[in-house]
Amino acid sequence: MRYDADCPFCEIVQRRDPDTREIFRNEHVVAFFPLEPATLGHTLVIPREHIPDIWSLGEDAASHLARATLGLSRAIRRATEPEGLNVIQSNGTAATQSVFHLHVHIVPRWANDDLGRIWPPETSYSENQKDEVWERIRNECQEASRE
Repeated sequence: MRYDADCPFCEIVQRRDPDTREIFRNEHVVAFFPLEPATLGHTLVIPREHIPDIWSLGEDAASHLARATLGLSRAIRRATEPEGLNVIQSNGTAATQSVFHLHVHIVPRWANDDLGRIWPPETSYSENQKDEVWERIRNECQEASRE
């Protein structure tokens, strides 16, 4: 299994961080509370292998991560009885990724919690801009399905 000696999440995987509030562990993933949770019950799910981002994630690891995220989301719902739930996964500095070990945030939500909105109420993209990006992404998907 690959680890990164400088990665704080790899330290958690290797049980080197005694302050970790670990929730779940199996042979593929570890789930734990972040040091500064956005809401009570906020949980991070990480692969045990060091994978920096979604672009480096293989299908088997993705499947294990998705199954764990689903099961943990259900457990968090039963334990905290939230009004809603965000599942967030960020890649790259521009997307606010601060630890470059792939991780999924499961964030239980309540109407008046401290997190607030995560999406802008509106954007100013023209229909032409939207069509151009739509076409490029659609072409990439079609190309990928041929490979």
